[in-house]
Amino acid sequence: MSGKNNRDRAKAKRVVQEQLAKERRRRVTLWTSLGVVALLIIVGLIGWGMATNQETVKTAGLTTPSVAVDEGTAFAVGTGPVKIDVYEDFICPACGRFESGATATIDQLVAANKVTVQYHPIAILDRASSTEYSTRSAAASAAAAQGGKFAEYHKVLFANQPEEGSAGLDDAKLIELGKSVGLTDAAFADAIHKGTYKAWATKVTDTAAARGVNSTPTVLVAGKALPSPTAEALTAAVASAGA
Repeated sequence: MSGKNNRDRAKAKRVVQEQLAKERRRRVTLWTSLGVVALLIIVGLIGWGMATNQETVKTAGLTTPSVAVDEGTAFAVGTGPVKIDVYEDFICPACGRFESGATATIDQLVAANKVTVQYHPIAILDRASSTEYSTRSAAASAAAAQGGKFAEYHKVLFANQPEEGSAGLDDAKLIELGKSVGLTDAAFADAIHKGTYKAWATKVTDTAAARGVNSTPTVLVAGKALPSPTAEALTAAVASAGA
């Protein structure tokens, strides 16, 4: 009888030991899982903090021109019913060719009150100059817009477009071109010297990228991109849009 009791006690002991071991494994698994979750949260917070800090650095001192439209990313020319969005970089050779071929057509469409053109000066070719000309010229165009002369300055910048790979126009030349279109007050020159709208140019470029714009010129008519931005394609698209 005592032998049976001993076997029962031994069996009960094993059951208890197995249950204790199972509980220890459960606790280890639980704490391991909690540790992994905590680590992921910490890594996520660090990543978010770094991204936020990078964005803050890029747009520190952001000044948006009060005359900017489309969430502060563009300058409007004209008041017609069909909207044209033009994304350009002032050192982009293809943009220069587009402007050379399409300016007269755009002017006619604006004068006929058929279109509103929203120009988005973006800076994706800073690497194509030794002075970050894309950003500096986009910022200068914002200063011109604030001075009420965006359309005129936009044209004179392309008329004096520097070669890709060059230093680009220096600040003195940007100011001189501004004076040639009537930007003679100190505010325009000060904005260029101080880089007032450089952070804005970066923000506009980032916004364009978020919208899927990855090359220049990118031209949209009534929200639809032109596969080949030419004067003829622009005219046809505007007509199709009802103007």
